Amino acid sequence: MITKINHIGIVVKNLGLSTEIFDKLFNQNSPEIEAVSEQQANIAFYPVGQSSIELIESTSKDSTISKFIEKRGEGIHHLCLEVENIREEMNRLKNLDFQFINEHPTDGGDGFLVAFIHPKSANGVLIELAQKK
Repeated sequence: MITKINHIGIVVKNLGLSTEIFDKLFNQNSPEIEAVSEQQANIAFYPVGQSSIELIESTSKDSTISKFIEKRGEGIHHLCLEVENIREEMNRLKNLDFQFINEHPTDGGDGFLVAFIHPKSANGVLIELAQKK
């Protein structure tokens, strides 16, 4: 079951410069930066109510984040939906013909397991499912 919008992911070229902008926007101090090696990214979260904004910087020229930025530039990358049980939710959605980028959940940032629904299955929107470990 989907329980809430967890965050909106925004890809950036330079996390240091971007945190300066978002510090001002949200009137917050720079958040801790977390390395997520499985996603080849560094991330920073800005809490906003019950959700957050996630800034994502690639750590590899070959990562999907780098390729996304090359093709589309910086900006909104995905919508993350928090779920109670990621494996059950993946099975439910697969049975409804949603296509996943990865077959099994992987480690994401902030202590979550994550899986991505292919944009072709969701009107061009990359959707991340996330379950707290």
